[in-house]
Amino acid sequence: MWLPWLPWALALLLTASCSEPADRASIFADLSPAELRAVRTFLMGRPELGLSPSQGGPLAKNSLFLVELLPPPKRRALRFLEHGGARPPREARAVLFFGAQAEPNVTELAVGPLPSPSSYRALPVGRGRSAPFSARPMTRREYELLHGALVAALAPLEPLLLEATGFGFQNCSERCLTFSDIAPRGLGPGERRTWLVIQRFVEGYFLHPAGLEVLLDHGDPEPRRWSVQRLWYNGRYFGSVRELAESHARGSLALARLPEPPARQQLFSSYEPRGRFPGGTRTDVHGAKVCEPQGRRYRLRGNRLEYGGWSLAFRLRSSAGLQLFDVRFGGERLAYELSVQEAIAFYGGHSPAAMQTKYMDAGWAMGASSYELARGVDCPESATFLDAHHMLDADGPVRFPNALCVFELPTGVPLRRHFDSDFQGGFHFYAGLEGRALVLRTTSTVYNYDYIWDFLLYPNGVLEAKVHATGYIHATFYTPEGRRYGSRVHTHLLGNIHTHLVHYKVDLDVAGSGNSFETMDIAFENISNPWSAGARVSGDQGRGGTGTIPAPGLSPPLTCRRYHLAVTRRHENEPSSSSIYSQNDPWDPPVTFESFIRDNETIEDQDLVAWVTVGFLHVPHAEDIPNTATPGNAVGFFLRPFNFFNEDPSVASRAAVIVRPLDPPLCSQVHIERWTPASAGPCVHPEPFTYNGTSRPV
Repeated sequence: MWLPWLPWALALLLTASCSEPADRASIFADLSPAELRAVRTFLMGRPELGLSPSQGGPLAKNSLFLVELLPPPKRRALRFLEHGGARPPREARAVLFFGAQAEPNVTELAVGPLPSPSSYRALPVGRGRSAPFSARPMTRREYELLHGALVAALAPLEPLLLEATGFGFQNCSERCLTFSDIAPRGLGPGERRTWLVIQRFVEGYFLHPAGLEVLLDHGDPEPRRWSVQRLWYNGRYFGSVRELAESHARGSLALARLPEPPARQQLFSSYEPRGRFPGGTRTDVHGAKVCEPQGRRYRLRGNRLEYGGWSLAFRLRSSAGLQLFDVRFGGERLAYELSVQEAIAFYGGHSPAAMQTKYMDAGWAMGASSYELARGVDCPESATFLDAHHMLDADGPVRFPNALCVFELPTGVPLRRHFDSDFQGGFHFYAGLEGRALVLRTTSTVYNYDYIWDFLLYPNGVLEAKVHATGYIHATFYTPEGRRYGSRVHTHLLGNIHTHLVHYKVDLDVAGSGNSFETMDIAFENISNPWSAGARVSGDQGRGGTGTIPAPGLSPPLTCRRYHLAVTRRHENEPSSSSIYSQNDPWDPPVTFESFIRDNETIEDQDLVAWVTVGFLHVPHAEDIPNTATPGNAVGFFLRPFNFFNEDPSVASRAAVIVRPLDPPLCSQVHIERWTPASAGPCVHPEPFTYNGTSRPV
């Protein structure tokens, strides 16, 4: 539904001249369950929208898909944060699927003011007023209908599947087959044709493809008109289910018979321990732990986090994940926003599903895939755990317990240290500062892959953004032709080569919003030695320059990843480099990052945004079984001060140790200076391990 711009009802607004820092941070806080319910109740009650419940019913309906915070405009937020201006009205972003009309589309609304919404207005979706209905993300209801259509369509193949795999689809309660869907869903705009990888439903089913891939067209809002268009089985293409079934019945089909899966304890895709380390290291006892012997040194109030000189506000967007606001050190803002934008994995392969796969995880709502973190595994036992509430493809808010954690981490390496030798077997002094960082963490489990998202705050004014990739590889059925595109990681399993790319938005405000961008190029020079005639000196020199740093070229929806770093003018109508619609409409996406940088605007003394891309190539190998491990599969970037402070700000830390000899050069007695207790004390967390693992409506 295309809606005109509607005026907001005026409300009495209080100024923030006396507001506390935690209160100021609350303008960026995620919507509470009560606010989520209020938005849904208001919209469901608007007759002109004609909304139906999200769950159940047909696809051709009007429904509410997503509700999350709509952050205030930057200028209005800064007036509130810096100048005691009025508190910005609190608003929600609502994504509506309008499928029950002549021209189905996806429309976004701003709803407010919260906590008691009374009006809404249309939000632009990229370059237009709405997104095509075919670009909408998948819903639980569409998956239910997709499964039903697949089971019905593959009924003639049940004898083949039972003979080859021992598992089936029909009337199944155990020893069942399942599927994973890949995207993009077609080859051009408006299509919704998905390749489905058929798998045996055992623990770690992502590593158990059955050798069958099915192309199912589900673009029509009426599921009765859905159809299977192509199939691929054990290296061969078939034009219909009937053709494949007849080939099997004639005995002319090369059947890929899979062995009976062993018990879970021996299943290669299971986490069950098996084997022994040759060195005899005990693994049935606890190893090293993180602890806080004198209590927590950070302060957490609502969504405001303080540590050392750092302070920031944070939220967990349902659409794209962690987002930091108003990032300060020593009370001075360094960044207005630092946020995850997109995570991409594109694959190569011989099977149709593998060669088609280009995952853009914002389209799978990676922020709402923030399932429970396990105490002592995902985060230290001493961490503070926070719940998240999402309303995505649901008829009310859903609580995700322990979805975020905050903890102080010993880095295991000094922040800085020096041993000042006297070169006679003694020393003048030793000084060191223990390495610590505060970690804000969440995860996104987007089906097979698990991303661990971290922001780390160091006491020397350095901020690190990091992501670890783990979970199950996206694997396909092994054929000899597939060896060009990966590794044979198990008998019938090909680990497909792929590239991970992660995109971040960094809205830096260094000494104000008016910034410029400069790179330093290092060049080798060879000059005459000024103090020795006839001699020459070689070395490096630095010189300034501006521009973007290019990376390999990519197709339209991936253009923001074409650059390791790109710097643009900040605009309110360019809040994100990607969208939840790019995955299912990559050919004509609503948001095209290239337009951000092709408008030829000056970036000198302007409000600038740095768009950062990090990534790595993953060639799967046998050691990715059962899961990809985090060592060697982490990428990120640092924000480091460069002549911003007069000295390293970590000199304010009292965690330093200084040792000076009292009788140099003998050094038989020393004077030790430290400003923390001599002993850290006991370091054991008293609570036993607990884990729930559920997310429930609230």
